[in-house]
Amino acid sequence: MPGDAPVKAILAAAVGLAVYVSGPLSCRAQSEPEPSLSDYLPPSEPEVTRDAWRQRIEDARRRAKEVSRERREHPELYKPVPEDPDLVATERLLRDDSLQRGDIVTTKKGMFVYQGRSDQPRRDQDFVPVNPKSVR
Repeated sequence: MPGDAPVKAILAAAVGLAVYVSGPLSCRAQSEPEPSLSDYLPPSEPEVTRDAWRQRIEDARRRAKEVSRERREHPELYKPVPEDPDLVATERLLRDDSLQRGDIVTTKKGMFVYQGRSDQPRRDQDFVPVNPKSVR
Protein backbone atom coordinates (compact mmCIF):
# COMPACT_ATOMS: atom_id res chain seq x y z
CA MET A 1 0.00 0.00 0.00
CA PRO A 2 1.28 3.43 -0.86
CA GLY A 3 0.37 4.96 2.57
CA ASP A 4 2.44 2.38 4.48
CA ALA A 5 5.80 3.74 3.30
CA PRO A 6 5.85 6.78 5.62
CA VAL A 7 4.78 4.62 8.58
CA LYS A 8 7.54 2.07 7.82
CA ALA A 9 10.08 4.88 7.51
CA ILE A 10 9.03 6.35 10.87
CA LEU A 11 9.21 2.91 12.52
CA ALA A 12 12.65 2.25 11.03
CA ALA A 13 13.85 5.65 12.26
CA ALA A 14 12.48 4.99 15.76
CA VAL A 15 14.13 1.57 15.93
CA GLY A 16 17.41 3.00 14.66
CA LEU A 17 17.29 5.78 17.26
CA ALA A 18 16.61 3.27 20.03
CA VAL A 19 19.53 1.10 18.94
CA TYR A 20 21.80 4.16 18.69
CA VAL A 21 20.85 5.42 22.18
CA SER A 22 21.10 2.04 23.89
CA GLY A 23 24.24 0.98 22.05
CA PRO A 24 26.77 3.40 23.55
CA LEU A 25 25.40 2.89 27.07
CA SER A 26 25.90 -0.86 27.00
CA CYS A 27 29.37 -0.46 25.52
CA ARG A 28 30.33 2.07 28.18
CA ALA A 29 29.10 -0.24 30.97
CA GLN A 30 31.11 -3.12 29.56
CA SER A 31 34.28 -1.07 29.33
CA GLU A 32 34.30 -0.02 33.03
CA PRO A 33 36.89 -2.01 35.01
CA GLU A 34 35.85 -4.33 37.80
CA PRO A 35 36.50 -2.92 41.31
CA SER A 36 39.67 -4.14 42.99
CA LEU A 37 40.78 -4.31 46.61
CA SER A 38 42.55 -0.96 46.29
CA ASP A 39 39.21 0.69 45.47
CA TYR A 40 38.02 -0.14 49.00
CA LEU A 41 41.18 0.88 50.89
CA PRO A 42 41.88 4.46 51.88
CA PRO A 43 44.32 6.04 49.40
CA SER A 44 47.05 6.42 52.03
CA GLU A 45 47.24 2.68 52.78
CA PRO A 46 48.91 0.54 50.13
CA GLU A 47 48.01 -3.10 49.71
CA VAL A 48 49.74 -5.37 52.21
CA THR A 49 52.02 -8.08 50.91
CA ARG A 50 51.43 -11.68 51.91
CA ASP A 51 54.62 -11.73 54.01
CA ALA A 52 53.70 -8.50 55.80
CA TRP A 53 50.23 -9.88 56.52
CA ARG A 54 51.70 -13.09 57.95
CA GLN A 55 54.07 -11.02 60.10
CA ARG A 56 51.11 -9.05 61.49
CA ILE A 57 49.34 -12.29 62.39
CA GLU A 58 52.44 -13.67 64.11
CA ASP A 59 52.88 -10.43 66.06
CA ALA A 60 49.25 -10.54 67.19
CA ARG A 61 49.61 -14.16 68.31
CA ARG A 62 52.77 -13.31 70.25
CA ARG A 63 51.04 -10.39 72.01
CA ALA A 64 48.05 -12.59 72.87
CA LYS A 65 50.35 -15.22 74.43
CA GLU A 66 52.15 -12.53 76.45
CA VAL A 67 48.86 -11.17 77.81
CA SER A 68 47.66 -14.69 78.62
CA ARG A 69 50.88 -15.45 80.50
CA GLU A 70 50.66 -12.13 82.37
CA ARG A 71 47.09 -12.87 83.45
CA ARG A 72 48.10 -16.34 84.71
CA GLU A 73 51.11 -15.01 86.64
CA HIS A 74 49.29 -12.00 88.19
CA PRO A 75 45.56 -12.79 88.44
CA GLU A 76 45.13 -10.24 91.26
CA LEU A 77 45.71 -7.43 88.75
CA TYR A 78 42.79 -8.59 86.62
CA LYS A 79 40.07 -9.13 89.20
CA PRO A 80 37.00 -7.02 88.46
CA VAL A 81 36.43 -4.15 90.84
CA PRO A 82 33.06 -4.67 92.51
CA GLU A 83 30.71 -1.80 91.81
CA ASP A 84 28.90 -0.11 94.66
CA PRO A 85 25.17 -0.61 93.91
CA ASP A 86 24.29 2.68 95.63
CA LEU A 87 26.78 4.56 93.48
CA VAL A 88 25.48 2.89 90.31
CA ALA A 89 21.88 3.76 91.24
CA THR A 90 22.82 7.37 91.99
CA GLU A 91 24.65 7.75 88.67
CA ARG A 92 21.69 6.26 86.81
CA LEU A 93 19.33 8.67 88.57
CA LEU A 94 21.50 11.68 87.75
CA ARG A 95 21.56 10.68 84.04
CA ASP A 96 17.81 10.02 83.79
CA ASP A 97 16.55 12.52 81.20
CA SER A 98 12.92 11.61 81.79
CA LEU A 99 12.80 13.18 85.27
CA GLN A 100 10.63 16.26 85.58
CA ARG A 101 10.30 18.76 88.38
CA GLY A 102 8.09 17.25 91.10
CA ASP A 103 8.87 13.60 90.30
CA ILE A 104 9.44 11.41 93.35
CA VAL A 105 12.23 8.83 93.43
CA THR A 106 12.85 6.16 96.03
CA THR A 107 16.30 5.01 97.13
CA LYS A 108 17.77 3.10 100.07
CA LYS A 109 18.17 6.45 101.80
CA GLY A 110 14.49 7.34 101.43
CA MET A 111 12.15 9.19 99.11
CA PHE A 112 13.18 12.36 97.28
CA VAL A 113 11.39 14.98 95.17
CA TYR A 114 13.19 16.15 92.09
CA GLN A 115 13.37 19.96 92.16
CA GLY A 116 15.88 20.51 89.35
CA ARG A 117 15.33 22.15 85.99
CA SER A 118 15.37 20.33 82.65
CA ASP A 119 17.66 22.94 81.07
CA GLN A 120 20.42 22.40 83.67
CA PRO A 121 22.60 19.40 84.56
CA ARG A 122 21.42 17.22 87.43
CA ARG A 123 22.99 17.67 90.87
CA ASP A 124 22.58 15.90 94.20
CA GLN A 125 21.02 19.10 95.58
CA ASP A 126 18.15 18.80 93.06
CA PHE A 127 16.73 15.90 95.08
CA VAL A 128 15.00 17.11 98.25
CA PRO A 129 14.13 14.49 100.91
CA VAL A 130 10.43 13.82 101.44
CA ASN A 131 9.49 13.78 105.13
CA PRO A 132 6.58 11.29 105.43
CA LYS A 133 5.69 12.56 108.94
CA SER A 134 4.97 16.08 107.65
CA VAL A 135 2.44 14.72 105.12
CA ARG A 136 0.13 13.28 107.82
